[in-house]
Amino acid sequence: MKGKSTSIIKLWFERLMAIIAIINLTLVLFDISYIEWRDFYLKQIPQITNLYDPIKGIQPHRETQKYLKTLDELQQQVSITGLKSKAATAKLEELRLLSKEMIENNPFAGVGKSGTLEKIKNDMRDQLDKESAKEAFAIFWSQEYLLEKGWNEERKFFNSKIRPLIASNYYRQIGESGEFVDKFWKNIDLPFIILFGVELLVRSFYLKRRHPSFSLFNVIVWHWYDLWLIIPFWRWTRIIPVAFRLEKADLWNFRQLRRQGQQVIIANFAEEITEMVVVRVINQIQISIHRGELTKWLLQSENLRPYIDINNVNEVEAIAGILVQTTIYQVLPKVQPEIIAILQHTINSALNQTPIYRNFNNLPGVGQMQAQLGEQLSTQIISNLYKILVSSIEDPVGAKLSSQLIQQFTEAFGAEMQKKHVMAEVQSLLVDFLEEVKLNYVQRLSEEDIEQILEQTRKLQTNPSIQPIVERGSALLDARSRGDR
Repeated sequence: MKGKSTSIIKLWFERLMAIIAIINLTLVLFDISYIEWRDFYLKQIPQITNLYDPIKGIQPHRETQKYLKTLDELQQQVSITGLKSKAATAKLEELRLLSKEMIENNPFAGVGKSGTLEKIKNDMRDQLDKESAKEAFAIFWSQEYLLEKGWNEERKFFNSKIRPLIASNYYRQIGESGEFVDKFWKNIDLPFIILFGVELLVRSFYLKRRHPSFSLFNVIVWHWYDLWLIIPFWRWTRIIPVAFRLEKADLWNFRQLRRQGQQVIIANFAEEITEMVVVRVINQIQISIHRGELTKWLLQSENLRPYIDINNVNEVEAIAGILVQTTIYQVLPKVQPEIIAILQHTINSALNQTPIYRNFNNLPGVGQMQAQLGEQLSTQIISNLYKILVSSIEDPVGAKLSSQLIQQFTEAFGAEMQKKHVMAEVQSLLVDFLEEVKLNYVQRLSEEDIEQILEQTRKLQTNPSIQPIVERGSALLDARSRGDR
């Protein structure tokens, strides 16, 4: 009961730490993507930018903020005194000057937002149908244009299209290191690093107590995936320990995901590996043929480099002996009726071709006698031949003579094969044949559907006859991954 209670507490602790790791990973991913998504947050959820801009060292840009402040003053002045007043005219003149400075100075470049300025310029060109953005701004902030087109309509256009783009610009502080100021690791990530660091030390301490033979390095490497949680750089790699912790806490089973990942890797490399291996084997065979090693392998000639024999047995002769005995004692008795039938048909055909026998064949009873005679003759011939073969094998003298025959045949065959013109022709044909194999079949093999092969592998793994073995192996691996963590 106590052990079960301890296991439950341990499981809930693992789940708590897994949840904390998920929170940390979420904050890390948010921090990594904040700059890219800041315009979206500014437009949709400005409260986020108000809270997080100080963490990234982001401040309002003075030049663009001055532009927007001047625009607000113009709108307020127009609402009080109208567009034709001297105060409004002064503000329009100031906006024309600020627009020119914004285009020339490009205050967006410091944070990599030059594209925003280009969009502002394009929108103004399209609105006024001008080639020059400076000219478009100069005309836009003039009394004549605003009176002609309508102050309210042009104000709405600028506030909806141009103002949000200008407002998205910012200034980011640069630290003494020359990099942008980023307080994430200190203000947010450091408490998580300390927590996971303490946890890693405690786990290592208990593991060292249970396995005194482990070195400090081995103890720490045992939890290698947790190291990513305490490293203040490459934070995106924390997805690795989070995945391990989720599976360890029984919150997510990544076994199928791992299998899919393995299959993706296999599918990407299997085709190239298959082609490389097959081509390599064929090339090695071709090289061996060019060197004359084929002759050495077939004939084991004494004139060539000594052949490495591992069992003092001539495998070719041994295999030939096994095949001969199997043929005589096992195969021939089973196919003897068919051989007799073929021989009987051959005898009957030969007799029918004889002119004298064709004349006697017209007499009554001769046809039946022919069939019986052919059957008896063929049976007797086959039986005698079979007895001769068996006796030649079982008789020591016959076996010796057969061995001498095989040896003489091998020597004669080898002598003929060693002739230069014969061997050269055979080698040339073999090399050409292997080259054709590479061109016609290796490419076809590499183009075979890898997914189909993987599907067949999955069916093999899920075969009921081997499933218990696979499950036992998976259980051992799970136990290994969970043990002492």
